[in-house]
Amino acid sequence: MSQANQDADPQLMQTTFEAQRATALAWRQSTAAERIERLERLRTSLLAHKEALYEAFAADFHKSRFEVDGTEIVPSLDEIRHNIKCLKGWMRPTRIRATELTMGNSAHVQYQPRGRCLIIAPWNYPLYLMLSPLVSALAAGNTAILKPSEMAPRVAQVLASIVAKAFPAHEVALFEGALATSQALLAMPFDHIFFTGSPAVGKVVMAAAAKNLTSVTLELGGKSPTIVDETADLQKAAETIMWGKFVNAGQTCVAPDYLYVHASVRDAFVAACQAVIKARYGDSAQSQRSNADFTHIINQRHTQRIEGLLKDATSRGARVLSGGEVDTAGNYIAPTLVDNVPMDSTLMQEEIFGPVLPIIPYTDLQRVIASINADQKPLALYIWSSNESNIDTVLTNTSSGGACVNHCVLHVAHGNLPFGGVNNSGIGSSHGIYGFKAFSHERAVLKGGWLPSIRMFFPPYTAGRTKLLNFLVKWVSR
Repeated sequence: MSQANQDADPQLMQTTFEAQRATALAWRQSTAAERIERLERLRTSLLAHKEALYEAFAADFHKSRFEVDGTEIVPSLDEIRHNIKCLKGWMRPTRIRATELTMGNSAHVQYQPRGRCLIIAPWNYPLYLMLSPLVSALAAGNTAILKPSEMAPRVAQVLASIVAKAFPAHEVALFEGALATSQALLAMPFDHIFFTGSPAVGKVVMAAAAKNLTSVTLELGGKSPTIVDETADLQKAAETIMWGKFVNAGQTCVAPDYLYVHASVRDAFVAACQAVIKARYGDSAQSQRSNADFTHIINQRHTQRIEGLLKDATSRGARVLSGGEVDTAGNYIAPTLVDNVPMDSTLMQEEIFGPVLPIIPYTDLQRVIASINADQKPLALYIWSSNESNIDTVLTNTSSGGACVNHCVLHVAHGNLPFGGVNNSGIGSSHGIYGFKAFSHERAVLKGGWLPSIRMFFPPYTAGRTKLLNFLVKWVSR
């Protein structure tokens, strides 16, 4: 199905979509063993393509093998492992206790495959953000059509090979292409669409899904705030935040986007961050530029976009504390810290999605919370503190898709936690059982039992039944 650098054939996509219908209907009766076998096929094919993936990520991102393993291959394999381990339990119908009004009957929830699913993945983690929802779709018993991002073309080609090696097209198919391919796929009446990307494109996907009343899971983004208060372990915070911000060159939907640090520890924290950057990436602009462990920006357009955000901020008084170097031709931006950033600058208004971290001193935690709440609800929020009252205040008075206390980003890798946004940062959850449920219809099943209490509601509505109903109204009003 690979058609690099051009849009896929609309007729072939339509034919494949129609061919998956019979498969999806048959897979409603699929067993856990059959679904596990499909997951094992995917795992085998993924492992067989490791060398090709290393080469593709180096070409598309200048990404090291270590980071490819740590952020793409290992999380994908762990998602497969976790689903294989837990699938039998997830598929088992859930018994539901009767309410007072339904005494005498039994009930359970049955997990049915949704059917034919469309998965649209982004460019920033093109392997993991494609395979993670695919694993959930297969575990739930669905077929899938996949659309990778054209912005990481070499990885997309390897993905196409992984899928073709593991599945015939009537089970799972992948189509490469750009806007026209996405539009053609979104026009089809899928049973579920799983989209990962920006809020702006998410709105387009949701509008297209609405035309067919297709259910959606939207994993979006936003400006994820980080707070470091006066009681935080500054060294641990600096080490972890510099990892969370600069892994994949900041091209991470849950990366710390901007940081509030208490004014009393601001200087010490900045110094700790600068020391971490030098230790990891080099103590000069040249050594950082040539560092093989630091990923580059996906393309020149995004490099210029991030450079524009930085130039706008510095032209209005922002100060570069570390980094700031840009090589547009090489798609490189140094790990950069800035302060004195105007709050109405584009750097503070748009999701940065790059290796630039604004640092904002504060003295009043309530004002920080008010500022966070004045913006769209973020995909993630991070609080560094040893003060339980401050931690509770932040978690209670803010809203975000996920949150970490004295950590960042790692909640994404926790297979037993739901991952997803809220409102502008996303709809629905994924990973583990939450991904299984996202690709399942939770069907309510009630079986009539020994107590024929429903007869009291049958006509004719006699005085005796009316009296009994009046008693029932009083009883449920307690």
